[in-house]
Amino acid sequence: MADNFNFELVSPERLLLSEQVSEVVIPATEGEMTVMANHAPTMTTIKPGVVTVKLASGQVSKYVVFGGFADVLPTGCTLLAESAVPLSEISPDTLTKRIDEARKDLEGVEHHEHRTKLEQYLAELTNLNGVLVAA
Repeated sequence: MADNFNFELVSPERLLLSEQVSEVVIPATEGEMTVMANHAPTMTTIKPGVVTVKLASGQVSKYVVFGGFADVLPTGCTLLAESAVPLSEISPDTLTKRIDEARKDLEGVEHHEHRTKLEQYLAELTNLNGVLVAA
């Protein structure tokens, strides 16, 4: 049986989850990452994607995040999301609106580095939209 640890998912609007969990899969910028008890200390950035949480009870919950940071310690993990909602509350219209806003932000951007970051964000949102539509 896996050890449990404390996981908190926080957005600027609210605390979405603070529970004992057995594992969490987060969309880290460098790739999907599974966090379990006694994980090596790590801090990583989060890209738009789905966070899958397996509660100590065995129940699985999913949340959609739109960027942020995760702080992982052997005793717990805190994910500070730029924006997050339970998967059940996300609609195709919400993602389409974010994709349209990202496209508008790209118009007229001249600074190469800023343009690259916006293009990457748009690609991640588009990928997330494809994943959620397929699910």
